[in-house]
Parts: sequence; structure tokens; C-alpha cells
Amino acid sequence: MQLEIGECFETVNDALVSAVLALGGNKMIGAKLRPELPPDQAGNWLRDCLNPSKREKLSPEQFVLILRLAREKSYHAAMDFIAADTGYKAVAVDPESQQTELQRQFIAAVAAVQHIGARIEANGSRLYSPLRSAA
Repeated sequence: MQLEIGECFETVNDALVSAVLALGGNKMIGAKLRPELPPDQAGNWLRDCLNPSKREKLSPEQFVLILRLAREKSYHAAMDFIAADTGYKAVAVDPESQQTELQRQFIAAVAAVQHIGARIEANGSRLYSPLRSAA
């Protein structure tokens, strides 16, 4: 069963082209991926990378960066296509919600360690200690 997505793409390249366009185009995103190149040249390089008949290809890190940039702009169609095409369902995670959840987990972990410490201290005189029996 294929998941329904908002936009229909035939290939991953189609999905990435759509993401690049949503982010401002080849020149803008090419310059982010290849800052050492002049913007026009970086844009041409990216256009070639997204053309399956050309030899130039994105590195895995560049591929993921496009998806991350798209996520930041709330453009999810490319990631949705990739997930659906591989049998997954992608769910965007709000960075603030993720931070809040990590903080909640941290506070709970500290409280649990404090509780364990208090129990150890309270039971300290009753616990077996090899050092205590050797004395």
C-alpha cells in the first residue's frame, strides 16, 4: 500500500528539484551546498546534480541538507515522497517540542537519581559492604 502524498513525483530527483524550487532555486541552494563556488556556478552545478543524465551527483550529506533546509521552511513533500517510496511514514518533529521533551526527561532522570541516592543513604547502615566486614 502506497502512502498518499500531497505532490506526486516519479523519482527522488523530481522530489529534490521540487524542494530546491521551494527553497528559492538552484542558485540559492547551490550556493549553500557549494559556498566555495560563485552563486551562478553553484546553481549550474546543482542543476547538473539533479539531472539524471548528468554525471554530477549530490553527496549524501548534501542530499540530507536539502531535506533539512526544506524542513526548516515547512516544505515536506520531498521527504514524504522518499518515506512513502521506501515504505515509511515521515513525521516532522517540532524542534521546540523535542527540546521540551528532552528537558522533561532530564528532570525526571535527575529526580530518579536523587530518589535512589536517598534510598541508598537511608538503607546504608543495613546494606552489606565488603569493606565494612573486612574491618
